[in-house]
Amino acid sequence: MATTDRGFTTAAFYKFLDEHKLMGSRCRSCGRLYLPPRPLCPECHSEEMEWAEMSGRGRLLAFTAVYVAPTAMLAAGYGRENPYCVGLVRLEEGPAISAQILGLDPKRPEEIEIGIPLRVAFLERGEGEARRIYLAFQPA
Repeated sequence: MATTDRGFTTAAFYKFLDEHKLMGSRCRSCGRLYLPPRPLCPECHSEEMEWAEMSGRGRLLAFTAVYVAPTAMLAAGYGRENPYCVGLVRLEEGPAISAQILGLDPKRPEEIEIGIPLRVAFLERGEGEARRIYLAFQPA
């Protein structure tokens, strides 16, 4: 399916992740970028949106270490003995998005620096019909 044929939905966002593309929406009227994508611009209320591919480069704004994992993360091997890091990343293009942060030690949060440069990573989990690609970032 062509980029222009996709609606600005969560399903379309995840379909792009399957293709290893980090896509947001750009308002044709005011130029604002949104990630995840939106079908309507909250700034100027325009419905004239277009897909915009993000570079995947950004900086860590905030983070937390997660020790009590939800079911999906337990299935991926995380939990009290193996915590993981989740953070808010401000992309070079402007929007911010939350995702798992790889390559940092959640057991040593004092060593994690706000502002470190990050780059997108696409995590593959599951097999067959259950296979899915998840958004993550790692140190650049």
